[in-house]
Amino acid sequence: MSELVDALEELEKERGLSKEILLEAIEAAIVSAYKRNYNSAQNVRVQINSTSGEVHVYARKLVVEEIEDPRLEISIEEAQKIDPRYEEDDIVELEITPRDFGRIAAQTAKQVVVQRIREAERGIVYDEFSQRVDEVLTGIVRRKEGRSIIVDIGNAEALLPPSEQMNGENYQFGTRLKFYMLEVKKTPKGPQIIVSRTHPTLVKRLFELETPEIQEGIVIIREIAREAGKRTKLAVASTRDNVDPVGACVGARGVRVQAVVSELRGEKIDIIPWDDDPAKLIANALSPAKVNRVTPHPLERGGDEQDMLVIVPDDQLSLAIGREGQNARLASKLSGCKIDIKSDSQAEEFFRELIVAPASEEE
Repeated sequence: MSELVDALEELEKERGLSKEILLEAIEAAIVSAYKRNYNSAQNVRVQINSTSGEVHVYARKLVVEEIEDPRLEISIEEAQKIDPRYEEDDIVELEITPRDFGRIAAQTAKQVVVQRIREAERGIVYDEFSQRVDEVLTGIVRRKEGRSIIVDIGNAEALLPPSEQMNGENYQFGTRLKFYMLEVKKTPKGPQIIVSRTHPTLVKRLFELETPEIQEGIVIIREIAREAGKRTKLAVASTRDNVDPVGACVGARGVRVQAVVSELRGEKIDIIPWDDDPAKLIANALSPAKVNRVTPHPLERGGDEQDMLVIVPDDQLSLAIGREGQNARLASKLSGCKIDIKSDSQAEEFFRELIVAPASEEE
């Protein structure tokens, strides 16, 4: 067992695992191993010499007047034969180390050390990655487990669950992708790292990587609305009058936005200027459609969100609404308003009916 002491000292230097704490854990494990292997119900204590590594097993017995359980008790007469100073209710320790116990002790010690190393490594992984939540990291697709994808992120593996996968994205073995660090959970099997390809903040972090003006705080991403794999709308503002926030994110010849689009496998990205006025923001967000007017909706539909009526040229209606309503839906998310889009002709009919309706009610 002297090799054990050397190994513990090495672990203390390399991994910061306390030798004394490891010895305590090994002693506790050896107690269990002794009871299991020798079918013992005795109250025992194990001591490992911290220098030589020698293992000693002691039976601990209570000094009593009359013995009821000889496995746990010793008479005062027998105790005083060992040492005359023993009195009733004292604890006597008798060495009972079996001759062949060295092999069992060494095996048990090895198991404890391996377990503690694994626990320490899990702790290191948890500490490292829990500090990286809300960041973007690069990972390599390794395998599938059911519908989930296992991703190699360096010192650990991360889980990409089905809910965080982009529709239509092919996660082939060896594919290198960027992922958003969603959360790190503690589980009995170690830390579970959850990553995402669908989270809106992934787009934000990718633009931060590509745009120095964002890193420097000159350009600010004010809001994001995303339907992963299809389209994202990004509202940006500048802290300097001489810096165009949209141009900064697009980059010369579109190089910056194209880098993000490429990482997101062709997802369309609309970058629009932020405006504190909801009407102007909605008009910007409905790009590329042209907007004639945005006004508070004359018919309040209830809820916390503000109702806005958007009027567009007749030939711009389908473009403003977008395929399957996507453009209007993303503009609504971005602005935080409910949007009702009408063409010029529809709006004319709508206001005509609105004016006629109260008169009819009075009649």
